[in-house]
Amino acid sequence: MRAELFPRERAEVAPGAVHVPGWLSPARQRELVASCRQWARGPVPIRHTKLPGGGVMSVMTVCVGWHWQPYRYTRTADDVNGVRVAGFPDWLAELGREALAAAYGGAGAGRGAYAPDTALVNFYDGDARMGMHQDKDERSGAPVVSLSVGDTCVFRFGNTGNRGRPYTDVELVSGDLFVFGGPSRFAYHGVPRVLPGTSDPALGLAGRLNITLRETGLRD
Repeated sequence: MRAELFPRERAEVAPGAVHVPGWLSPARQRELVASCRQWARGPVPIRHTKLPGGGVMSVMTVCVGWHWQPYRYTRTADDVNGVRVAGFPDWLAELGREALAAAYGGAGAGRGAYAPDTALVNFYDGDARMGMHQDKDERSGAPVVSLSVGDTCVFRFGNTGNRGRPYTDVELVSGDLFVFGGPSRFAYHGVPRVLPGTSDPALGLAGRLNITLRETGLRD
């Protein structure tokens, strides 16, 4: 009802950072849930990532294409089971190009040149959070494409200089697209809060999935 009364509109949160509400159709969301469940089973299973300082991330993560561990990419999950991660599918790269076009306005924004080769899939239960951080382990400055499925979250998008203010809090609902590139590519961002129970029951998902597509700039 709220969505009908107050439609959410596309917004440029910062230069190069664009929020496109409701971009994923319900059918595409269900397809992504099914794919994420398959990736979560392996060959490298979903896990809580251990940080170099001894801490453990509250989100659970599984990777496709390249395996991310703090703070580098490898083809094999040396910090989990030593197995090569699932391959990055062509359909997911095409989805990334479609997302970039939707955010930045078509082929003129370099859609055809965008070639994501890894996806980090983060699962948030009601207690999971993501601290303010930069996505800077890639060797490419290409935009990051972020897809939200499941429970709504508060997404905090900050500045490129530090983890504090100024920042903008954006409510990301299931189906929303968020792209950040250009001047905002290395902005700090995080998730201070998830709103449990806000997912559409038809998804069959309790929690939030965040799929981020990136170009690593790496070669085998």
